[in-house]
Amino acid sequence: MISKQSWADAQLLWDYHQMHHELRPCSVAIGLGSHDLGVAETTVELYRRGMMPLIVFTGATSPTTRERMPRGEAVHYRERALELGVPSSAVLVEVNARNTGENINFSKTLLEDAGVDVSSVLLVSKPYEERRAYATACKLWPGVEFVSASTPMRLRGYVQEIGNAQLVVDMLVGALQRLLLYPSQGFTIAQTIPGSVTEAYTRLCEAGFTSRLV
Repeated sequence: MISKQSWADAQLLWDYHQMHHELRPCSVAIGLGSHDLGVAETTVELYRRGMMPLIVFTGATSPTTRERMPRGEAVHYRERALELGVPSSAVLVEVNARNTGENINFSKTLLEDAGVDVSSVLLVSKPYEERRAYATACKLWPGVEFVSASTPMRLRGYVQEIGNAQLVVDMLVGALQRLLLYPSQGFTIAQTIPGSVTEAYTRLCEAGFTSRLV
């Protein structure tokens, strides 16, 4: 049972992880692979709204997706996009990336090899991964403008969809830890993290939400 305080702290992290960017048309969208097929569906919705002419889905498999997406995250995302009516010519797949840095670097190489001129990228991720994806992309791909997007969803709704409140809060905590650690390791740009967010993170760690810490 998650306490009232832990729910409040989780909400602070949830809100912080989302960049709240105003969406605008970009050169390309990159859908970051994960267990969440909603990333592909949101990317398709943005494509239908004319936000980009081309989609890259990126991702191999991980321990959490191997059974659910045996052909690889990017392949399953592409299959879902085609089911929803996106033409195959508008979807590229990158099937080797196993972390966010590889998602960005391998997608960049794929687009360069395809001769695609990229000045802006719509990054589509899980709601709680928006900020880390943005910080990673800005570090690894300078000179390109990034706009973050995810499925519009409240924390409680996401917990219902995943079906495991402990896991969701663990993931929020793990994502925040990476924002704290990764700039000094050269993986991301530094982000301003409000004191209220770091305090919430500390309380959640102390409450045992630690399974996704590095």
